[in-house]
Amino acid sequence: MHAAIEAIAYILPARTETSEGLARAHPDWPLEKLVERTGVRIRHVAGDDECASDLAVDAARRLFADHNFEPGDFDFVLFCTQTPDYLVPTTACLLQERLGMPTSVGAMDMNLGCSGYIYGLGMAKGLIETGQARRVLLVTADTYSKFVHPRDKSVRALFGDAAAVTSVVATDDGPAIGPFVYGTDGSGAEDLIVPMSGMRQRFGNAPPPDVPDRFGNVRSAQHIHMNGKGVVDFTLREVPGAVRAICERSGLSLDEFDAVVPHQASAKVLEGLRRKIGLTEDRFLVYMQEIGNTVSCSIPIALARAHEDGKLRPGARLLLVGFGVGLSWGATVVRWPDNA
Repeated sequence: MHAAIEAIAYILPARTETSEGLARAHPDWPLEKLVERTGVRIRHVAGDDECASDLAVDAARRLFADHNFEPGDFDFVLFCTQTPDYLVPTTACLLQERLGMPTSVGAMDMNLGCSGYIYGLGMAKGLIETGQARRVLLVTADTYSKFVHPRDKSVRALFGDAAAVTSVVATDDGPAIGPFVYGTDGSGAEDLIVPMSGMRQRFGNAPPPDVPDRFGNVRSAQHIHMNGKGVVDFTLREVPGAVRAICERSGLSLDEFDAVVPHQASAKVLEGLRRKIGLTEDRFLVYMQEIGNTVSCSIPIALARAHEDGKLRPGARLLLVGFGVGLSWGATVVRWPDNA
């Protein structure tokens, strides 16, 4: 018994923000520099009362409708998010009830960001190939916009919100997901962090003050802090090695892959990575100009959009690599399904 990707669906919030609009509202934010650095012109942003679980439910319902699934067809829900509805209870449990899934399903949250889809595929594969599940609903959803200070140009023009849902199913057709490589470097945790997002730092009756940095970006301890240089350095230091490692573990050369699908980090990061691993643009799939960096959703959305564009033939061999907040990274090999 092996695990395989069966289908993917995704949802983007209705509300959008454009880089052009940000540049008009903030004349000191040069438009072309923003777009050159991020590669993003439009981002979808969750509504004030719209949570990651709301997007996840909509994406799951789209998957069900598009592929004639019933809620009872799945026996495990994996929900990858860093913006849960609550710390207690587990948001995956709320998804089970809202989607009308039977109480016999397992459900759990994973707190991972940019590498989360790779880890989620690894967990889904483990559940299926050890006989614990026949079909897994792998859900990724994040609303990072709720962490972003409106006057922080280092991240405001970059992060978008989204949800993506992947059906991972048991098959007798042979290996279609894996092998995997993983990596972790917690010494870089402060390169991407929301300091007051858990129990380590908490504020009392008054919210923490807004503080500008030396570049004019404004944020508080409740907002996301990103060390852009640290993230770029980490990516170029660790990710090419992960790509080489997955080639070695799979016994395949980079030339034997139809495409590499990276986490959609930013234009600057992706171009540096593409050059370093030596791939042509047509085999390095980038879909972020009208979406932004959607964190855990970026790889499945890129897969779905490449499929919509006719860039993924049935049986295509793909190298997926995620990297970012943690610091964390992972890579795997997947075979694109025949009837996605």
